Amino acid sequence: MSTSRPPLRADAARNAERLVRAARTAFAESGIDVPLDEVARQAGVGVATLYRRFSSKEDLIQAVLESCYAERVEPAISRALADEDPWRGMVTVLEAALGLAAEEFGILQAARDPAALTSGLESRFFAALAALVERAQDAGLVRADLHRDDLPRLVFMLVSTLRMAERPAVGWPRYLSLLLDALRPAAAHPLPPDTGLRRRAAPSRAQCGGPRQS
Repeated sequence: MSTSRPPLRADAARNAERLVRAARTAFAESGIDVPLDEVARQAGVGVATLYRRFSSKEDLIQAVLESCYAERVEPAISRALADEDPWRGMVTVLEAALGLAAEEFGILQAARDPAALTSGLESRFFAALAALVERAQDAGLVRADLHRDDLPRLVFMLVSTLRMAERPAVGWPRYLSLLLDALRPAAAHPLPPDTGLRRRAAPSRAQCGGPRQS
């Protein structure tokens, strides 16, 4: 959902909230092919009200994902930043993000352009995660040779395992545990050079912290 939209009037904001809640329920029960007039009916508003706020189904799906992120991931980020244990804080955020991705994986798979729907969320997520990774590296809890572009790729690799899981909502913790062991300094082996791995211009995505200059 674009942050450049003007603030809504109180009644319009209530209608938008009802529509997003109704869409979350409808998508969970029937998939994203559910007609928009059915979403409007469940929200208790007219379909014209829906289209005034959401010009397309993609806009409504994006609003649903934004709502899920605000409900599940943003509180986890706040808790993690306040946690005295940098490792635990980082794991808290990864678990929240992967749990959400697993629960909403059907929406992401069915969307015509999932990258466009999640690009704004990705930049916010990786910006927050970068601070947590840097803090864990400073504490010696994450291997120091983690390149600033490594973490987004690792997270996307974890999300890709959902495609192969019979039950995505319960399979991802195994692979997160394997990845976390790979991030620990005690078990680290020297990495091959990162030649050719640096992301080409992608200003909308934040990068994780790498080794700092001494």
